[in-house]
Amino acid sequence: MPKRAYEKELRRLQIELVSLQQWVTASGARVLIIFEGRDAAGKGGAIKRIMQYLNPRTARVVALPQPSEREKGQWYFQRYIERLPAAGEIVLMDRSWYNRAGVERVMGYCTDEQYERFLRQVPVVERMLVDDGIIVLKYWYSVSDTEQEKRFRRRLNDPMRRWKLSSTDLLSITRWEDYSRAKDAMFERTDIDEAPWWTIESDDKRSSRINTIHHLLSRIPYDHLDPEPVDFPDRPGAVDADRPPQNGHRFVPDHAAAVA
Repeated sequence: MPKRAYEKELRRLQIELVSLQQWVTASGARVLIIFEGRDAAGKGGAIKRIMQYLNPRTARVVALPQPSEREKGQWYFQRYIERLPAAGEIVLMDRSWYNRAGVERVMGYCTDEQYERFLRQVPVVERMLVDDGIIVLKYWYSVSDTEQEKRFRRRLNDPMRRWKLSSTDLLSITRWEDYSRAKDAMFERTDIDEAPWWTIESDDKRSSRINTIHHLLSRIPYDHLDPEPVDFPDRPGAVDADRPPQNGHRFVPDHAAAVA
């Protein structure tokens, strides 16, 4: 997608996202958006563009680390359930309970029994969420094997993104077919009418971001709300009062001037 067209449409869609959030806050709606896909598929970039201009008080990203020993002893969904949106909130899950059907299944981090129990329970859990009024959207980012490897190699040589490349990520190259089978099995058991999977072709990052935002806006029946009018007050004149001298403060050195 050409950069100029991308930036123009992204701005338009981000304005709509702000309108969506205003409606969510005013109406008390609850929105849960799940982002899944292979490593380096572009989930993080899409989430970043969605969140860029939203109010972080009522829109947040949930990206959980590995479970603690205590959390391993909980019901599998428990640590996710407590992070679901309350009234007037939007929650974006950067990976979710579907870890169990993906990396945990492929890498052997869960037992066959735990895996089968998850696949039985997750449609029940998601139907309960929808029945309670939560808007649930699930996106799967589909990236080709060649594009994934290109992105891994760019991360390897980029000091700002090197942290995004782990040994587990690299195993997704050698376990590509295993992940494909795990994804197919997951879709077969969890692609339900109440909370279906939506696939995003993500080899083109710009297109995938535009398609994601456009689609999620189309799936939420929000109303455009006019913001409350704001009257700018007149700034009062300066008060003739002594203030402490500036040389008594500590100022950050002007490194920017040295760079320029």
